[in-house]
Amino acid sequence: MGKFEKGILGGFSGIVGPVVGATWRGVDILRSRPKRTQRVPTADQLLQQQKFKLAVQFLQPLKSVQKLYFGADSGLRSRVNMAVSYTMIEAMKVLLDVPQLVYSKVLITKGELTGFRNLGVADGGRHTLDLTWDDNSVEGNASPTDEVGMVVYSEEQGNWQIFENLAQRSAGMASAQLESYYSGQTVEVWVFVVNAKKKTACNSPYQGSIVIS
Repeated sequence: MGKFEKGILGGFSGIVGPVVGATWRGVDILRSRPKRTQRVPTADQLLQQQKFKLAVQFLQPLKSVQKLYFGADSGLRSRVNMAVSYTMIEAMKVLLDVPQLVYSKVLITKGELTGFRNLGVADGGRHTLDLTWDDNSVEGNASPTDEVGMVVYSEEQGNWQIFENLAQRSAGMASAQLESYYSGQTVEVWVFVVNAKKKTACNSPYQGSIVIS
């Protein structure tokens, strides 16, 4: 793959003979046209394909969060791609040749911001989740104005509910109202905190499975 600043008529997108032109992350690139192959994928290749599909489908609804708060922007790989890669490598197990997610190892956000102290999440009744934590605004790079968020995942329905800026770090508590159809379901819960400038986040702690009343 090569990049170019200016072609005869500027950058182009499409196929010209054996060459493919495209724009990737704002850069005009040229690469060779992939050759068709009749090779049958190996078992390891098939497993990697399954892992990739599982990670992408699972994380797709979180793109708006992870494109801002998963790791540091390297300029080469997007934060969303880094989240997919992390999930495939660190947050999956293989059972009977089938990849499965390990929720306790999943990260929704990943960063250098100081996390929570004594965080707790509990069912608050009427499809509400109550969060509590100690105000640790003086620790590390924490600030009283850091914003607390939460994501909730229903494996049964295969969907997410995302809550951003539920409260500031200094508040020490917050509540989140889930959609009524979560009542009676078990959900997986992660909590995160981002700074007020929305530049960095903590590693999101997993809070376990909670039955919503």
